[in-house]
Amino acid sequence: MASKNKRRDMVIPWPFAPSETDLNKDTDLLKIIAMVCMFCDHAGKVLLPQYPIMRVIGRLAFPIYAYCIAVGCIYTHDVFRYLKRLALVAIISQPIYCLALEHASRAMFSISFAEHPFRAAINFYVQSWHYPSIMLTLAFGLLVIWTIREREMLLLISMLLLCWWTQGKINYGFRGIMLIVLFYLFSMKWWLSLPVVLAYMVWWGLRGSGYTLFEVRFGSQAFAILALPFIYIHMNTGIRVNKWFFYFFYPAHMVVIYFLKHFVLQ
Repeated sequence: MASKNKRRDMVIPWPFAPSETDLNKDTDLLKIIAMVCMFCDHAGKVLLPQYPIMRVIGRLAFPIYAYCIAVGCIYTHDVFRYLKRLALVAIISQPIYCLALEHASRAMFSISFAEHPFRAAINFYVQSWHYPSIMLTLAFGLLVIWTIREREMLLLISMLLLCWWTQGKINYGFRGIMLIVLFYLFSMKWWLSLPVVLAYMVWWGLRGSGYTLFEVRFGSQAFAILALPFIYIHMNTGIRVNKWFFYFFYPAHMVVIYFLKHFVLQ
């Protein structure tokens, strides 16, 4: 313990622990924008697939949430309290996510609820984690940042390997987690952060397909670049919203989508 404290008291500061952000600090406004974009994305997927513009708008949500996670890691004194809130929402919302966004599989219903309700409920919940929600990606990003901030190099390598191994199983995969980390590492200087993040997001968008502009093919993730003005332009609206509202919104909006899909729009 003494050696660890001595390491943290080095004269040369650890360069990967920013104490502030030079980007937009109006995070409550950003979270509201992200929630609206997320709702458009999910409603466009399940309720109104004939309007692809809704999925395009939805691409803005993840970069904003990724930035807000990075900012939260900069200003919080207790990363694990932050992680507990993410974990709580992830645990509660996971089965709702699978049902609302049509990720439910046959394995989730392999045990009869009529014959074995308790076993069926456990199986349903466990099997739902084959399609984890975005909350797991955000939690992984937060943990990677914690290992960087605390100089836990072995844990950092382990976390990166875990993120790489699970990249095909979580939303936005390893690339999404790295976007969270880039926002964190370069947040103290906007003129350094912007070209790094922009180049990364352009590269990410060009990895996909489905759209063509000037004979250049790109994927829908390229539209996420449109979130950058909200992140890099300083705003000061003074909007303040209870933090639990943002957490509550995630499962609540999926309940609304599920209800509309199965009881209103049928």
